[in-house]
Amino acid sequence: MLTIHAADAVLGAPEGADSVAVDGGVVVAVGPRADVSAAFPTARVRRWPGLIGRGLVNTTAQELLEAAYHPDPREADTLGTRPLFGEAVTVLAMDDARWGASARRGLQRMLRHGTTAVAGTFTRPGVRMAVTRSGLRVHPPVEGGANRPASLDPLADSGHPGGPPEVRGPADLAVFDVRDAAELAARGAGSCVATVLGGRLLFRAS
Repeated sequence: MLTIHAADAVLGAPEGADSVAVDGGVVVAVGPRADVSAAFPTARVRRWPGLIGRGLVNTTAQELLEAAYHPDPREADTLGTRPLFGEAVTVLAMDDARWGASARRGLQRMLRHGTTAVAGTFTRPGVRMAVTRSGLRVHPPVEGGANRPASLDPLADSGHPGGPPEVRGPADLAVFDVRDAAELAARGAGSCVATVLGGRLLFRAS
């Protein structure tokens, strides 16, 4: 289905570009809404606040999914809500089923941070299955990634997602409720209000 994602601006695109048209799983246009709408008059329009950018790659995903435990909401009273590392995970006596459930929760939390791809080699069977079923794209490990602090926020290092979505590239998008790139760098990917993977809306802030 043809869909136009319109916001206040497209990150990294020329001034005036505020819309991305998607056909199936592919970006077919990036530009001003008037031009994009004229080119695709039958497209459904989704209007978002803030900025549209390309989907993010979490380069610390291997540690987040294979070394950290993401508590179930029902465990919040005892374990909190943030990922656990080190001894806090060891005492849980994790088995593969629990690793898989933790990974599924971790992947959902990544989607809420604009993540559409994860980098790493996933060796735990439950984690590998969770990653496969999530549909997120898998990239090779990033050089030096193991030395970065693991974070659900892919912008923790760079502060900026890079260039705009590419025409004829995959329709992997993230929308951030910020005014400009400076505010995005300050607030991070936690400001994400929508994540689109292969043209499918997988996360929308309530």
